[in-house]
Amino acid sequence: MKTQQFVVIGLGRFGSSLALELMDLGYEVLGIDRDEEIVNEWSDKLTHTVVADATDEEVLKSLGVRNFDCGIVAIGNDIQMSILAAILLKDLGLPMVVAKAISVLHGRALEKLGVDRVISPERDMGIRVAHQLVTPNLLDYIQLSKNYSIVEMNVPECLNGKNVGELHPRARFGCTIVAIHRENGVIVAPTAMDQLKTGDIMVIIGSNENVEEFEMMVNENIS
Repeated sequence: MKTQQFVVIGLGRFGSSLALELMDLGYEVLGIDRDEEIVNEWSDKLTHTVVADATDEEVLKSLGVRNFDCGIVAIGNDIQMSILAAILLKDLGLPMVVAKAISVLHGRALEKLGVDRVISPERDMGIRVAHQLVTPNLLDYIQLSKNYSIVEMNVPECLNGKNVGELHPRARFGCTIVAIHRENGVIVAPTAMDQLKTGDIMVIIGSNENVEEFEMMVNENIS
């Protein structure tokens, strides 16, 4: 089975972190950056690294970028270069093009260019931290789209011993507990009779509004 291949353009803090995580997950990564010093720093950590101008179509073609499964534009300080690189990746026909946006307008421009996914690290991290600050038991918060989120939340003492059915998450809040993590394993798609215990981690999915209502319910029961 062919290993999925990623090309990461821009090996700054965000791009290098993402590239390294993809490597750890077992994928092949080509890292591209104009800075030779940065490329040398990551040369022994990624599958391949190249000093190159990612806004030069002939350079990208010579590197075989069109054969990659996903292209990630992680350029963080030059909007024009970011947009040009994204355009070239789309033109080369990569199945998936992802780009980092450094502002709202930059993100809108990338979306209009047909970029498959626009990432705003600072905004997304701000959203996560805000939710974690107001919900002490919240472990992680990920926006799946503009309207839907998935969260991981510790089961607090107030819910210890309650069955999933007693919470009526779908009827009361319009969200679903899709999994329960505990020390001895994971319950996927728990039934109404599955019991929650302190120390478990609930994985909840729903609209942003409904997930926030569920978080508020947990907070109110704790206080």
